[in-house]
Amino acid sequence: MRFPTAAAGDGSDAINRGDYSATYVSLKTDEGVEGAGFTFTNGRGNEITCAAVRALAHHVVGRSMADIAAEPVAFWRSLAADAQLRWLGPEKGVIHMATGAIVNAVWDLRAKLEGKPLWKLLAEMPTDELVRNIDFRHITDALTPDEAAAILDKGLSSLDDRRTVLEREGFPSYTTSVGWLGYPDDKVRSLTRQAYAEGWRAMKMKVGGPIDDDVRRARVIREEIGPDALLMMDANQVWDVDEAIANMARLAEFDPYWIEEPTHADDVLGHARIQRAVAPIRVATGEVAANRVIFKQLLQAEAIGVMQIDACRVGGVNEVLAEILMAARFGVPICPHAGGVGLCELVQHLAVFDYLRVGTTLSGRMVEYVDHLHEHFTDPVRTRGGRYLLPSEPGYSATIKPASIAEFSFPEGPAWR
Repeated sequence: MRFPTAAAGDGSDAINRGDYSATYVSLKTDEGVEGAGFTFTNGRGNEITCAAVRALAHHVVGRSMADIAAEPVAFWRSLAADAQLRWLGPEKGVIHMATGAIVNAVWDLRAKLEGKPLWKLLAEMPTDELVRNIDFRHITDALTPDEAAAILDKGLSSLDDRRTVLEREGFPSYTTSVGWLGYPDDKVRSLTRQAYAEGWRAMKMKVGGPIDDDVRRARVIREEIGPDALLMMDANQVWDVDEAIANMARLAEFDPYWIEEPTHADDVLGHARIQRAVAPIRVATGEVAANRVIFKQLLQAEAIGVMQIDACRVGGVNEVLAEILMAARFGVPICPHAGGVGLCELVQHLAVFDYLRVGTTLSGRMVEYVDHLHEHFTDPVRTRGGRYLLPSEPGYSATIKPASIAEFSFPEGPAWR
């Protein structure tokens, strides 16, 4: 599926200008229940991810949910470590994102069959079963199965009290909809003012254009939100390390809470150097971190003050579980990346699970919110006063309306003809 977002500048940042897209997977069952999953992409790259899903589909077609749940790591490895396709990664890029789309669909199906929203399914799952769903290969120097089990067991204490907090107050959030790089200043000011009036007290802007423009736009937003609201900045990898340090020295006057993706996503040591230089401003990254091993290194190198898991970049729910637990092991709060096509719908479940079963405190935790494309989902996100409301429908909130699939399928959909 492809949505024409580029024309209005929605989603524009220092690097990306394409149309928001998604490789959408539907798992049909003999029982009539369908599991939905997807991975978020951008423009023409989506056709390549669709081809990768088709190349991996034989690993799931004909399987039973009971069979998959009985040996979840073996199933996950059949996709992530396909003997003939792993070479294209390994465990990164198009093949890994296609794995995530299929794995996400499996979890959506399982949650629907059990009649629970995914966050509830995960939060109530016995510790030993959660641990059995994680592939610890290559990360035991940062997190062992016993350490993961101890974190999850501790999270059972007062779980119901934390759930009551979310039911009453919702989950903290911030909005990125005010500050896309392609928006003119008057639109940034208007959207910021509107968001503040709606209750948002944390907002993110894109940086990475000419630094004088970034400074001017930061001043516009800070003038509108006042000194007490949080302002985050996102460079989308466009800076070199020294450039990032120099630019943040100029932007520091606007009291940014974090600088996101200040340099290349794979540059662990670069992130570490930036974090040391810009502190107490936090470095945040993770939306394009290729796999759990990159996150392991970021944590071990003390390169980030905020970890941004993504529901679709990696190999689906199983790998995200490993990432969430590693963050807890290193004491780094998780603020998931969202936006795009359906990322808000997915990551709300992961953030709620993290709070209920792993992190046990909302301090430092927020979920990104972007007000685009939710109308295409049968169970869209709901917000109130700048906070996510708990999803209540069974599944992973991943199902897209049939009419939207028909309209925006590429290239045959009417939106593109």
